[in-house]
Amino acid sequence: MLDLQLFRDLGSLARTGNFSQAAHLNNISQSAFSRRIKALEEWVGTPLVDRSRHPVKLTDAGEQMLEAGEQAVLRIETERNHILESLSQPDKYVVTFAAQHSVGWRFYPAWLQAFEQSFGPIISRLLADNLPNCIAALEQGEADFVVSYESQYASGVEPREAFEFLTIGNDRLIPVSKADSQGKPLFRIDDDTSSTVPYLRFGPTAPIGWHIEPVLAERKLAERLTPVYENSMGGALRIRARDGLGVAWLPQSLVEPDMNAGLLTFAGTEEWAIDLKIQLHRLRGNRNTLIRKIWTHLKLREGVPLL
Repeated sequence: MLDLQLFRDLGSLARTGNFSQAAHLNNISQSAFSRRIKALEEWVGTPLVDRSRHPVKLTDAGEQMLEAGEQAVLRIETERNHILESLSQPDKYVVTFAAQHSVGWRFYPAWLQAFEQSFGPIISRLLADNLPNCIAALEQGEADFVVSYESQYASGVEPREAFEFLTIGNDRLIPVSKADSQGKPLFRIDDDTSSTVPYLRFGPTAPIGWHIEPVLAERKLAERLTPVYENSMGGALRIRARDGLGVAWLPQSLVEPDMNAGLLTFAGTEEWAIDLKIQLHRLRGNRNTLIRKIWTHLKLREGVPLL
């Protein structure tokens, strides 16, 4: 396990430019300090300090790792203080929801508003990230709930004994394209006369793509699609679609305003829509009183979507 103190050591060395002075600031011997810096370099896999200079200077990799390490330490310390504060003031507990970017863009704010109208106001925050990071945050206690998509083609969060879930909403993934002056799609996936269609797709690490690719393969559309842009964030694909660069499968809740404004339109028939369930996950072992009350409240609604 990586010792976060190593980043503080690296920061001391960057400020002083001297191993002896940095060791003194950290109350350890110079030899022990040098071993710690060497251990960090071995963990990263490249030199972090240019020892040929006097005073010594961090390499580009060292500067990069110092910035990342200091941000990580700051976040961890902030979260620790937040946890201690919430434990001392139970009524001030901040409920953390972790959600995929595309869920957090439009669905989550509306769902949260509807939930609070039913349950009562809560102090909450949203951690928007890729789904694997959201799941990791749940497992590590950095998030109380994870919001994810599920379809007949893929599960968002793989079933585990430690997790339980409720369905809190529905959405659809629909193929969209920029509309021409007559409101027709610039690119239409049902048009067999078109040899290829430019495709704006989610990257291979984006779980939302797991719901789309099986459909394309099953209906043999993948061979007609030419990937022209790839991103893990639905918002980025939405912008490219509005620019007229191709077809993208995106959550209807995300693109509905663009469709109502005539900026985007359906690029195919309804059969290309992929039904999604939006699920809320939590750890069974979470004993926080407020989290348990929220879960009980939602279960009493028998999982009926709030929207």
